[in-house]
Amino acid sequence: MNNLSMAGVYVVQTLGSLYLLIVLLRFIFQLVRADFYNPLSQFIVRATQPLVVPLRKVIPGFRGVDFASLVLAIIVQIVLMAIIVKLMGYALPGMLQLLVWSLIGVTALFLKIFFFALIISVILSWVAPASQNPAAQLVHQLCEPVLAPIRKILPSLGGLDLSPIFAFIALRLIDMLLIANLAQATGMPRGLTLAL
Repeated sequence: MNNLSMAGVYVVQTLGSLYLLIVLLRFIFQLVRADFYNPLSQFIVRATQPLVVPLRKVIPGFRGVDFASLVLAIIVQIVLMAIIVKLMGYALPGMLQLLVWSLIGVTALFLKIFFFALIISVILSWVAPASQNPAAQLVHQLCEPVLAPIRKILPSLGGLDLSPIFAFIALRLIDMLLIANLAQATGMPRGLTLAL
């Protein structure tokens, strides 16, 4: 692969993964019932609306979850992977293999979003525990559904919240044992995915 191809892969991965992140955040924010009127939520809705609205006509939501956003994330991942495979000089795999690879990539990104949101949440709890910043509020709303079940199991330690540690361990184990093994088992090239 020459320098021009490497530069092309870098640009496609960077810009593509940014848009994929925005699309997946739209799905996750609806899944966790984050504040729709938050300025960051509104930005995500506006950025994804042109592609989600046509899909929503074909793919209905269910119980307040917008599956059109999830399908859009998978489609974006498929297109980006196909472009990257061509830029890397490989032959395009079959559509089924691209679909499997994109499902693995979207799932890995889904886990990484929660992983990094937990890191941000822990840091914010130290430096700005009562922040009213819109981004801080969204991070809290994103992390709460992951941490609440762990808090129910763990005993109270007098104000010390250990639930993020157990959430980190669980997310990392899922990533190591499930996602990495699936990627390897399906023959996914290492530099291909946007999320692994």
